[in-house]
Amino acid sequence: MTAAENVCYTLINVPMDSEPPSEISLKNDLEKGDVKLKTEALKKVIIMILNGEKLPGLLMTIIRFVLPLQDHTIKKLLLVFWEIVPKTTPDGRLLQEMILVCDAYRKDLQHPNEFIRGSTLRFLCKLKEAELLEPLMPAIRACLEHRHSYVRRNAVLAIYTIYRNFEHLIPDAPELIHDFLVNEKDASCKRNAFMMLIHADQDRALDYLSTCIDQVQTFGDILQLVIVELIYKVCHANPSERARFIRCIYNLLQSSSPAVKYEAAGTLVTLSSAPTAIKAAAQCYIDLIIKESDNNVKLIVLDRLIELKEHPSHERVLQDLVMDILRVLSTPDLEVRKKTLQLALDLVSSRNVEELVIVLKKEVIKTNNVTEHEDTDKYRQLLVRTLHSCSVRFPDMAANVIPVLMEFLSDNNEAAAADVLEFVREAIQRFDNLRPLIVEKMLEVFHAIKSVKIYRGALWILGEYCSTKEDIQSVMTEVRRSLGEIPIVESEIKKEAGELKPEEEVSVGPAQKLVTEMGTYATQSALSSSRPAKKEEERPPLRGFLLDGDFFVAASLATTLTKIALRYVSLVQEKKKQNSFIAEAMLLMATILHLGKSSLPKKPITDDDVDRISLCLKVLSECSPLMNDIFNKECRQSLSHMLSAKLEEEKLSQKKESEKRNVTVQPDDPISFMQLTAKNEMSSKEDQFQLSLLAAMGNTQRKEAADPLASKLNKVTQLTGFSDPVYAEAYVHVNQYDIVLDVLVVNQTSDTLQNCTLELATLGDLKLVEKPSPLTLAPHDFANIKANVKVASTENGIIFGNIVYDISGAASDRNCVVLSDIHIDIMDYIQPASCTDAEFRQMWAEFEWENKVTVNTNIIDLNEYLQHILKSTNMKCLTPEKALSGYCGFMAANLYARSIFGEDALANVSIEKPIHLGPEAPVTGHIRIRAKSQGMALSLGDKINLSQKKTSL
Repeated sequence: MTAAENVCYTLINVPMDSEPPSEISLKNDLEKGDVKLKTEALKKVIIMILNGEKLPGLLMTIIRFVLPLQDHTIKKLLLVFWEIVPKTTPDGRLLQEMILVCDAYRKDLQHPNEFIRGSTLRFLCKLKEAELLEPLMPAIRACLEHRHSYVRRNAVLAIYTIYRNFEHLIPDAPELIHDFLVNEKDASCKRNAFMMLIHADQDRALDYLSTCIDQVQTFGDILQLVIVELIYKVCHANPSERARFIRCIYNLLQSSSPAVKYEAAGTLVTLSSAPTAIKAAAQCYIDLIIKESDNNVKLIVLDRLIELKEHPSHERVLQDLVMDILRVLSTPDLEVRKKTLQLALDLVSSRNVEELVIVLKKEVIKTNNVTEHEDTDKYRQLLVRTLHSCSVRFPDMAANVIPVLMEFLSDNNEAAAADVLEFVREAIQRFDNLRPLIVEKMLEVFHAIKSVKIYRGALWILGEYCSTKEDIQSVMTEVRRSLGEIPIVESEIKKEAGELKPEEEVSVGPAQKLVTEMGTYATQSALSSSRPAKKEEERPPLRGFLLDGDFFVAASLATTLTKIALRYVSLVQEKKKQNSFIAEAMLLMATILHLGKSSLPKKPITDDDVDRISLCLKVLSECSPLMNDIFNKECRQSLSHMLSAKLEEEKLSQKKESEKRNVTVQPDDPISFMQLTAKNEMSSKEDQFQLSLLAAMGNTQRKEAADPLASKLNKVTQLTGFSDPVYAEAYVHVNQYDIVLDVLVVNQTSDTLQNCTLELATLGDLKLVEKPSPLTLAPHDFANIKANVKVASTENGIIFGNIVYDISGAASDRNCVVLSDIHIDIMDYIQPASCTDAEFRQMWAEFEWENKVTVNTNIIDLNEYLQHILKSTNMKCLTPEKALSGYCGFMAANLYARSIFGEDALANVSIEKPIHLGPEAPVTGHIRIRAKSQGMALSLGDKINLSQKKTSL
């Protein structure tokens, strides 16, 4: 066992700037100094021993001059000193001097001060020499009866470690501790004693638990947690014990401690799958989420609820608790609300959908005038989407939901209004019976719509679905009201001229300046400058959009007017009315065209919009049956095709999800008969407590799904060459936010290497947590050095460094071996995720960092290349399979992923197969990556570049 692998319980941080003191000066201080000087000297001795110095000459000095002192600081330091000092001779026998030390321990164990007794007992837990412990056993036993709980608590720990390491020293320990436990009153002492019984003699622990199972609620939370763990382990190993302890677990669900409730609920779920047990556990989880203030706790417990739902038989139980789950929406955190709504939506059924909709409607109304929180708009959007999904799945609910949601079309937040509009469009197409209600509501809120995008959508819906004469007249009235006085150009110029009349004494600029977009002038008094603002407010919405130069809405209006005019002609038989309606529609289009060509709007009309409006004018002037069909039938068919395709896609993804959850049993799977099952086979699930402990220590066992032969060896990086004097290789263990480098260092020379130090430096968002300590390597010896690196964001990190060492007896300078770089793979931090098309487009527009990667590969199939990119970047393809299926010469797909740090990464793959180069030509094209941070965009680009070149066919 090398020096680096020696067990070390105590680590002391020390600045290494000062020169280490000599052994003679330390001896002098320890012999002749006062208490303060002795304390400092002892500290220096401890640090030097931890750094590998032996200092054998000081041992007797410390025993003679420091050990008899009664100063508390010195006593504490001595405990550290005795722990780390070598206690044996090179041949493994105990040093003679340690007999004197042993006597000092015994005195400290009988000391009147409880702190000294307790800390000495804690120190004894770390001793590994049976000869030292043997004379102390009577004193340790006596400490079990001490009046102070601190001493008793540590006495139990000392007895436990001695029993575990040297059972012959105290063979009756379990019996002793059991008797102690029965009479003990202090919670921490009981907990330690019970823990010892669990590990030393489980049957005794169970006997004790059986005697006090009814008083479990009265125990302290630390003891309750240990009891839950014991019950879990016992029932895990021996399922027949379940009936005996399940009531106890039920009782612990009512504990006052959140930690106990959480563990008890988790244990109950693993012990019983009865509906009552699942319901009790779920109810307990919900209470925890509502009562705990920490958002992280809420999210963790929500994840447990979602795990419960994944089990088909538990889902039915959770469906009855949907209303309780919705109480979590009172939390202001958006992430918690998002998960809660998703869970509620997954659990909703025809029995509780009505109640769910009522709650969601109340929540939507609550968000109406609330602006104090920045996430309110996003929350409203979430609610709208959830209501949308409910209405699609349960059409009876749509009539209740639509009137509430229609109010939000006039909302300032365009995203929420766009979601409402999408929902209304789907509802009006799917539910014929609701059309009159939707059109009526739409006409009510139409004049209040503030966003041009929403206005366009509303116009389209009204133009497409107004089917009665009265509705068509109402649409025309609303459009006229929204457009204001016509002809627009003349009325605007008149308005400008009219507003100038009272200001005749003011010098008037040229005619061009009269008609600016704001109607303001360079030399105006304060009084008249307030007038344009007022005029701005009074301007009707559609007129405002047009004067701002947004003529796309005019093209949309022209199509709507054409549709309703053609429909009006088919509904009304009187020629005069027909002509007057068509003439009015044509007049509106003509006046908009005139406005577009004038200098009034901020931006002139585009040629596309002119073509569209002119086409609509031509259609109305001719009124041919073919055009009637195209405008009034084909458009709606396109929408119904799109909606049915979308619905089919959703059903497909739901089917895939349910297939994932249903565990299919293969025909040749073995059947396990209870009578024939060995004890250890009963526990098919892993031990949850063991798993969580491993996770906390960063030793999570990742299942290498892709390759069953994959092992740690695949992640070993060679750092130096085989012919270097020091050979080094590192295993890089990535665990979420930190990286552990396990470096193997081998001395390949015949010399002893002293102060062999691994010096590391990092590039990127990585930070070295601690500097590895120096080692002494014997000839051809090896050692493992561990270094921790913290990770702060998703980007390619590089760790580089060197190994420096001295050769014993050589007078030369320090020797140095430079290590090759270790590249940290960002794939460990990127996880596939999904988002809607609208969110993708919004993020694509917002993110400022773009990285364009040219495709350079030897793959000749487009689909195969896309799959290869998805596999090597951990991204998810958002483009549906249907859109990518079939074969043609080119392909475009959108990819999305999120990092564990919450960073988004978007990519667009545009690739083609150059046909003119023959069938064996490789794929060409580009991949554009966009991300919020530069590091993420560059790292993903590097990853794609590396992986596409590596491919071998």
